[in-house]
Amino acid sequence: MAKHDAKQDGRRDWSDQYWWSGDGVRLHARIYAGPEAAKSAPPVLCLPGLARNARDFEMLAPYLAQHRKTIVIEFRGRGESAYAKDPMTYIPLTYVQDVVALLDELGIDRFATIGTSLGGLVSMLMAATLPGRLVGAVLNDVGPELETAGLDRIRDYIGAAGSQPTWMHAARAFAELNGAIYPHYGVHDWLRLTKRTHRLTPEGRIVTDYDKQIAAPLRAPGGQGAFDLWPVYRALGDVPLLILRGELSDILARSAGEKMVAALPQARFVEVPGVGHAPTMDEPEALAAIDAWLSDLPAA
Repeated sequence: MAKHDAKQDGRRDWSDQYWWSGDGVRLHARIYAGPEAAKSAPPVLCLPGLARNARDFEMLAPYLAQHRKTIVIEFRGRGESAYAKDPMTYIPLTYVQDVVALLDELGIDRFATIGTSLGGLVSMLMAATLPGRLVGAVLNDVGPELETAGLDRIRDYIGAAGSQPTWMHAARAFAELNGAIYPHYGVHDWLRLTKRTHRLTPEGRIVTDYDKQIAAPLRAPGGQGAFDLWPVYRALGDVPLLILRGELSDILARSAGEKMVAALPQARFVEVPGVGHAPTMDEPEALAAIDAWLSDLPAA
């Protein structure tokens, strides 16, 4: 049975939801109840990027929950979700199966998604494998065409070991690695982002908050093989669709975003200035675009 514990993030409450995957991994999500008036509305699922967790939505999720129920997923191997015994299960299709197990447990039929990078790929796969259930999507700096340079950059650093003695040391190291992505960030911004992406170990060291083995499928033979994702993308059909792109992104090219808009009838493309891969969706431009997208979602 799932366990629910009340938490408080300083702005509003969420509950912790735990469930089991088909292969026995204990998984975690944060659930924001949303207003009573929107009880019958399809909820929004927030799906993080490759090395991210539920804290990636610590600002956006309470905002969304003013409008409707919001569920923030932690994929296996991240945050409070357990690490997988088999590292080759760290793949998008497994993440889809894990999310579907939660939807089944909660009795959720229809839903919208906001997915960053990997989370956006999972969204597209859910549209393709669960026809008629996805009612809207935000794809944050991801699409069916991804830039090789950005993928190589991610593959080079993901899963790297290492730790830092203090949060300030960790923030400085994180800034050195990601300075080109958020060139206008100051020290407080880097501390905020570092606390979203890192954790304190029992030994008092600061480390990234994910299983380093999530990199295994990316580095396996064929792990970077080319697949045609356009049919999966087109499975989004005519639902309200927002495509966010960081102006400096090395993952989603502007030309790819424009092709995505041309391919689907309700797709809207918004570029977030001054950031790379990926926008945090705290930015005013991103929030304004998400507001407009929310207004287009079905009310029931």
